[in-house]
Amino acid sequence: MTNFGQKIRELRTKKNLLLRQVAANIEVDTALMSKIERGERIASRVQVIKIANFLNANEEELLTLWIADKIESAMVEEPEVAYKALKIANKNLKK
Repeated sequence: MTNFGQKIRELRTKKNLLLRQVAANIEVDTALMSKIERGERIASRVQVIKIANFLNANEEELLTLWIADKIESAMVEEPEVAYKALKIANKNLKK
């Protein structure tokens, strides 16, 4: 499970919400919401914001976890190339 998925599952269960309730609120089916929680699918940015609003969660925290998961996914698929790309991106961001 991903960091983003873990966090939204944690928030959802603390509020005693069912997966289908969150899914309905962000207008996706329950199966997709389940895959997002398990890290099998990556939510869109719009979905992340909708989830944050529905769960009264910190939007910046969820977006940060979401981006971290996307970076990690890229790193796993092409670790050497992704590491080089990350160094370039970091250098460009410092400008």
